[in-house]
Amino acid sequence: MSDFLQRLENKIQSRSLLPRGQKILVAVSGGADSMVLLHALNSLAGKFRWKVSVAHFNHQLRGRSSDADERLVRKAAAGLKLSVIVGTADVKRFAKKSRLSIEMAARNLRHEFLARIARERKISTVALAHHADDQVELFFLRLLRGAGGEGLAGMKWRAPSPVDRKVKLVRSLLDFSREELREFARENKIRFREDATNFSLDAKRSRIRYELLPLIRKHYQPGLSKTVLRLMEITGAEADFAGEAAAEFCRRRGDESQIEILETPYVVSYGFDKLPLAVQRRVLQSQLVSLGLTVDFDLIELLRQSANTMISVGSDFSVSRNDAGKVKLQKISAVAGFNQNELAVNLAGRMGKAVFEAACLNWKFDAHKKFKRSRNETNCEFFDVDKIGSQITLRHWRPGDFFQPIGLKSAVKLQDLFTNAKIPRDRRHELIVAEAASGEIFWVEGLRISEKFKLTAGTKRRLVWRASIRR
Repeated sequence: MSDFLQRLENKIQSRSLLPRGQKILVAVSGGADSMVLLHALNSLAGKFRWKVSVAHFNHQLRGRSSDADERLVRKAAAGLKLSVIVGTADVKRFAKKSRLSIEMAARNLRHEFLARIARERKISTVALAHHADDQVELFFLRLLRGAGGEGLAGMKWRAPSPVDRKVKLVRSLLDFSREELREFARENKIRFREDATNFSLDAKRSRIRYELLPLIRKHYQPGLSKTVLRLMEITGAEADFAGEAAAEFCRRRGDESQIEILETPYVVSYGFDKLPLAVQRRVLQSQLVSLGLTVDFDLIELLRQSANTMISVGSDFSVSRNDAGKVKLQKISAVAGFNQNELAVNLAGRMGKAVFEAACLNWKFDAHKKFKRSRNETNCEFFDVDKIGSQITLRHWRPGDFFQPIGLKSAVKLQDLFTNAKIPRDRRHELIVAEAASGEIFWVEGLRISEKFKLTAGTKRRLVWRASIRR
């Protein structure tokens, strides 16, 4: 047995990834990583009495090349005398319809296909070919997006499918580098196909792979992969602990339906405000996710720091948490005394106009490299288009609204800003606010613009915003 196969066998056994007699559905794209995984697992199948099947998903993204991938997988499966199931979908059409990136649309459709085939064939385990270099690239992707400990921990060796929790995804190659997989393919004459899009610098992941990581390895840390993988292991263990402690806290408070309960010996006997910060955040995050809300760090922090305060989440709802850390979702229309009128505006084309009650708002896009502001312009503001999104909402102040004026380091209650500006109470309900596609407020009538949506050195397009209001 080769050193590669021995290492793989040891990893599978030490982490209890694939029990004896297991049915395994191997996801094979036709690339080097998945073709190596297929041949390696098939080589070990006799010893462990595994029953291996092959699944291939044709994304229809590269025309004849995608079809050639499919043919290679079919041929490889036939050569190994394994059954193969092929699925296909128009990823571009699905992405457009669902308003997703091509990458995310492809991922969703692929997981739907794998879970469906696993259910139909009564297979509980899907083997994926993610490896150590994938982990390192994912770490930097998520680091640049501002992910927390759970995200920076990366992919798990064994995890439930995002589509069906009864189907388990197993990644047995996470300790192997891309080069080690290529070497095994060369030694064993395993045919595979290169995906030309892997070498494109258009995708952020490709730029990380071919620009950022080589730069760090050359000038800062030659052993980058080992260092990052160790950090991910540590971060993952600490994130798991925080999650287990949060689950235990919610269970003891009687919130079993609000959070997945994990087996843990850690018992939380404190009140919410006495919990460690990491556990507080996980308690809130888990409840927000269970309510179907999009969760980010700012929302969690606003909830954590302000008990019994309603915080707007989108146009129709607000959330709050009580002193015990219990999160409540409330429809805003149920709150008396606030104007519920609103207008959705699609920022299509290069310019447009929106009339909302007493306000007439004119807007246009400007894509110049250097943005200059005329001294004669009044009632005119500028924003970063790509941060705002393609759809905005014009509405009035609502309970729980937070806003981060330019120059401030964090968001504050809009009510407090009105008080500091000495705006009369009846006047506050007349003022108009503009909400970005993300649900965050980027403009408030009569106040400074938002810090988050201001123009920066990286701005590519600006939104020129002119407001004319007659009352």
